[in-house]
Amino acid sequence: MINTNSLNILGQFYFNLKENLKKIYQNSNFYEKKISKTSDKNFEYKPSPHLLSSIIKYQKKKYRIEDFAVESIWLNKMNSEDYEKLNNFFWFFSLDLKSSKKSTQSVISNWINNNNKYNKDSWEFDITAKRIIAWLSNHQLTYEDSEKEYRSIFNHMIQKQTNHLLNEIKNSNEVENKMIGCAAIILTGLAYKNKKIYLENGLNLLKNIIKSSIDNQGFPKSRNIKQLVFYLKYIIIIREWFKESQNIIPEYIDETIYYLGSSYAFIYQNINNDIFFNGNYLSDNQEFNQYLKRFGYTFKNEFKELAGYTILRNKKIVLIMDIGSSPNKNFSKDYQAGALSFEVISNQKKLITNSGYFSDKTNKLNKLSKSTALHSTLIIEDFSSCNYKKKNSNFIIDKGLKILKKNIVFENNYWKVSASHDGYLKKFGSIHEREIEFYPEQMKFIGFDKILRKYPSKEIKFDIRFHLNPNSKVMKTQDNKSILIELEEEGWKFSCDKYDINIDNSLYLGNKNSIKENQNIFISGINNEKDQIIKWEISKL
Repeated sequence: MINTNSLNILGQFYFNLKENLKKIYQNSNFYEKKISKTSDKNFEYKPSPHLLSSIIKYQKKKYRIEDFAVESIWLNKMNSEDYEKLNNFFWFFSLDLKSSKKSTQSVISNWINNNNKYNKDSWEFDITAKRIIAWLSNHQLTYEDSEKEYRSIFNHMIQKQTNHLLNEIKNSNEVENKMIGCAAIILTGLAYKNKKIYLENGLNLLKNIIKSSIDNQGFPKSRNIKQLVFYLKYIIIIREWFKESQNIIPEYIDETIYYLGSSYAFIYQNINNDIFFNGNYLSDNQEFNQYLKRFGYTFKNEFKELAGYTILRNKKIVLIMDIGSSPNKNFSKDYQAGALSFEVISNQKKLITNSGYFSDKTNKLNKLSKSTALHSTLIIEDFSSCNYKKKNSNFIIDKGLKILKKNIVFENNYWKVSASHDGYLKKFGSIHEREIEFYPEQMKFIGFDKILRKYPSKEIKFDIRFHLNPNSKVMKTQDNKSILIELEEEGWKFSCDKYDINIDNSLYLGNKNSIKENQNIFISGINNEKDQIIKWEISKL
């Protein structure tokens, strides 16, 4: 009988074989001929660079191309990140328009001379897509007032790279890269108006991405807030290209923007803060909000629940809780095992938080940030509520969880959120149920964490963690039943009568790929095969 390990080895063997055959094919003359089938069509629609200002971090200071060593720019040794930035040409958006067009075009000519044929590094899917967008969008420097021979080579290379994207897009593992690829293909189709095949293919691919990756409420199936913003930005850019080029905007693009925008409003118009669930970390959406306003996009959403998140708020307090099931494993690369975790924002300051997400997949902190322990929720025997397995460079869900029941009450003087999940059912025979009540007049939260035993098992250890803002100061009372929390000019008290509570050091990963120390309050105990309720309170002093 073939065991699991043998199947994994066999699977890896076939994967490596497939990748090696693909590499041989892409470096062959057959592939070169395939992607080189282009036509010498004129570059007609020239998109405005400012349409990309929602994804490009423009610097106040603009650089002249003369500031760079254009003759040796490709010869310098550099790390992979710098190599990617150089080859995607997004740095062109930081060039002063008074730069020499001749020098800018010579940089492109130099790149073409060294990268005319497919190269696995410089022709990486997302790098190629961004390069197409950058070359076309910066046409004032890259194309205008150029020689006929240069324009012919430029047009050929744009189309050749687009052919490569069309060939590779179905093999791309990252849906974000597919979206960027779609944008580049569509832009080529709009720019070269006689090349309708690009436009048709790009729109069909975009429609498939939307259908397969976004739910019917307008939220990514991954439940990833970062991905939501990413999708919205790129689909709006595509729409603006259609509008500026005076092409009819496909209805499904407008419809998708409406639903994505509604989801964006649910998250960011309800709270003026970033919430740390399922791949999200601190970001500055101020520029994007200005972008939306400038181009006339307005979104509203007054739901109390969407995509497995509930957000309850008044002028002073916001309560957010994850009451959603884990996504399908195909959409789980950034999912964090934080079911029933919650955050509290008081006067725009995060009081209770999750630890955040470490997005660098090469760092062990990426997997750690997915763990239940780094969320403000209950954990049993130090096991996360979801199991993960490594696939390529990502940790994806091996065994997920389901929300079994949920209930939301929102009244002027009383809020309640309750839900339960089965993440610990199979391994520990237990259901975790959480209920949080909030009394606005008293500024008091009362929480109940329940361990419901569904079939006999051994005694189990549990911990309930409440991660705090790194700017918080904490002090334990003498009876070990309360902890005082100072957050800037606010004072709060955490208490639990029947269990000892402690303070522990933890990690705060709220800033992208950075580490900061914070503290968490935790309750520990033993469950002895019976249903158990752990009550706690958080009240403002």
